[in-house]
Amino acid sequence: MNVLIIGASRGLGFEFVHQYRAAGARVTATARDDAGLQRLGEQGARALKLDVADAASVSGLAWLIDGERFDVVVINAGVYGPRTSGLETPTAADFDAVMHTNVLGPMRLLPQIAEALAPGARVAILSSQMGSIGLRSSTAGWLYRASKAAANSVMKDASLVLAGQATVISFHPGWVRTDMGGAGADIDTATSIAGMRTVLASVKPADSGSFFNYDGRRLAW
Repeated sequence: MNVLIIGASRGLGFEFVHQYRAAGARVTATARDDAGLQRLGEQGARALKLDVADAASVSGLAWLIDGERFDVVVINAGVYGPRTSGLETPTAADFDAVMHTNVLGPMRLLPQIAEALAPGARVAILSSQMGSIGLRSSTAGWLYRASKAAANSVMKDASLVLAGQATVISFHPGWVRTDMGGAGADIDTATSIAGMRTVLASVKPADSGSFFNYDGRRLAW
């Protein structure tokens, strides 16, 4: 199996690399800094320097992966932004940082990887249940919520464009004990990633455009 993980220097992305390498997969993974690249190399991954918020950096990805045929692609890179609870207007800088990473990032990446997909590939965007409109009962982190709702829209469009070539889905990874999720979260990274890998191995073309919980449960948009 040939796997590409975007945003893999720590947390969920790094655990994806660890588990796929342990399963014997060939893994290409990206990080923004040299320390992250070194950690990925130590896992046996082919490490590529990439910043999804930088147009020039992303524009070079297609050349770096030219000739590859990935069976699985995971777009994991994301940021939370300001911790808000109500209608607290984000600064322009916070808005740009979150939207550029969480929304424009996948919109830049998907065209870059389209030619490097193996027939029947599975492509996942790491979203969040916080982005669901149908399931929403809280307003905490409304900028992050808006960005993940938009990321789900990007995923749906990609599923239509890549129909017949790849199955494209979004994931809620669960509330995970990472730097973003905090120490009080429900599950560890190993549980989250093992669940998402199981889903990625089982989804069919008919599932393309769907939003999944890490344990395979379908989520409302």
